[in-house]
Amino acid sequence: MASKQKFEIEAAVRHDMGKGASRRLRREEKVPGVVYGGGKAPVALTFEHKHVAKSLENEAFYSHILILKTGTESERVILKDVQRHPFKPRIMHVDFQRVRADEKLHMHIPLHFTGADKAPGVKDAGGMVSHIMSDVEVSCLPDNLPEFLEIDLSEMQLNQILHLSDIKLPAGVEIVALVHGDDKPVVSVHMPRVEEEPVAEETEAPAASEVPAIAQKGEGEESEGEEK
Repeated sequence: MASKQKFEIEAAVRHDMGKGASRRLRREEKVPGVVYGGGKAPVALTFEHKHVAKSLENEAFYSHILILKTGTESERVILKDVQRHPFKPRIMHVDFQRVRADEKLHMHIPLHFTGADKAPGVKDAGGMVSHIMSDVEVSCLPDNLPEFLEIDLSEMQLNQILHLSDIKLPAGVEIVALVHGDDKPVVSVHMPRVEEEPVAEETEAPAASEVPAIAQKGEGEESEGEEK
């Protein structure tokens, strides 16, 4: 596994509180936020919107230990919550939680699937891969937190399912669901569904009595407007 990325995010301590203050911050292209936990009191913070938005574009930002810098101080945190505007590309609020080296974290870690093109169920049998889960909640100490968990699909056969218990875990990392005895399916290989096209019903030719009168006119009959 490649070395972990490092993320630093800068903030200023916020003293103005309330909805009015938050609205003013957003007009100034800033994001209100808070950091809490770690045996310390919560602190209200302000972030530059463009920096937060840029960081949130990176998948790894959600599952990493981050360095939060406020002036000359820095502390290790994890991202706990992001509030977004319902329809504008706008970050409304961010929450961070301090981490302690001796306290386990519960974090959702992304799953990375490899080797699908080599799987016999896909390559030889014509099956397709179905990703049932895209991330998994793990429990571990901060220094053991993985960037992602990799699942090798290269040996999967047709109609095979891999479960949480099939994931290889780094030392010191547990999957929360497995601790509670819930071995959920993660990925499967199966034949794609083939939907039959509906067959159009043949319609019988209308009886002579059902043909409009104008279509039943004999050859010797004259239509209106013809010269006699």
